[in-house]
Amino acid sequence: MRPTSVNYLKVLVPVKRCVDYAVKIRVNAAQTGVDTNVKHSMNPFDEIAVEEAVRLRERMPKSVESITVASIGPPKSGEIIRTALAMGADDGIHVEIDENAPQPEPLGVAKTLAELIKKKKNGDVDLVIMGKQAIDGDNGMTGQMLAGLLGWGQATFASKVEVLEGEKEVKVTREVDGGLEEIKVKLPAIITTDLRLNEPRYASLPNIMKAKKKKIERVTPESLGVDLKPILETIKVTEPPKRVGGGKVESVDELVEKLKAAGVV
Repeated sequence: MRPTSVNYLKVLVPVKRCVDYAVKIRVNAAQTGVDTNVKHSMNPFDEIAVEEAVRLRERMPKSVESITVASIGPPKSGEIIRTALAMGADDGIHVEIDENAPQPEPLGVAKTLAELIKKKKNGDVDLVIMGKQAIDGDNGMTGQMLAGLLGWGQATFASKVEVLEGEKEVKVTREVDGGLEEIKVKLPAIITTDLRLNEPRYASLPNIMKAKKKKIERVTPESLGVDLKPILETIKVTEPPKRVGGGKVESVDELVEKLKAAGVV
């Protein structure tokens, strides 16, 4: 791996195609998962990651050499890569899987990204900025697994990112249960983004048109030597029981009686 230089940062941003956050989730008829025949869009946390990479270049125009987005998914995942390119990324990599293939699990995604980084042309990746989780699985594991596979430092749940020029380090403010935590991570590193890191921009029409001309490299898991076959098996998915409306009581004594009858007290 070449020595990391803050003057020539190459940034990789993984993005995922998910059911749109505004869609009401419903279980499919076979009860094997959710109905995916609905509107999809970029995972909101990944959108924040793309925005942060673009802002990083705007703050340090001479230091960020390239921003590459990568997505693992069916052919329609190319749409969200184009969205990221319209936001300001330079090029994309699409690891294409079959439309009917099961959704890759976090470990499979991490292994795929690790192989992409190892085989990426024109030098290594210095910084990976990715969403802390996807809103479909809510696993929140991929960034940590990727850091473990590569042996890189990691800073998760980032609410502020600052590259320290000349020090080959990134200063990250993290959101933790007790408030905020500030850490420094040596490059190369993995950063996962939290909601309060930034507010993503809307792609302008001229940038949407420009994105159509930007290069997207298409590869397969097989060409990377990765097996995305799921390790876990989903037995059954059901919707939660509908909530039953409550009742009113006239006094505290009546409330206590009802609670006793229900076996709560």
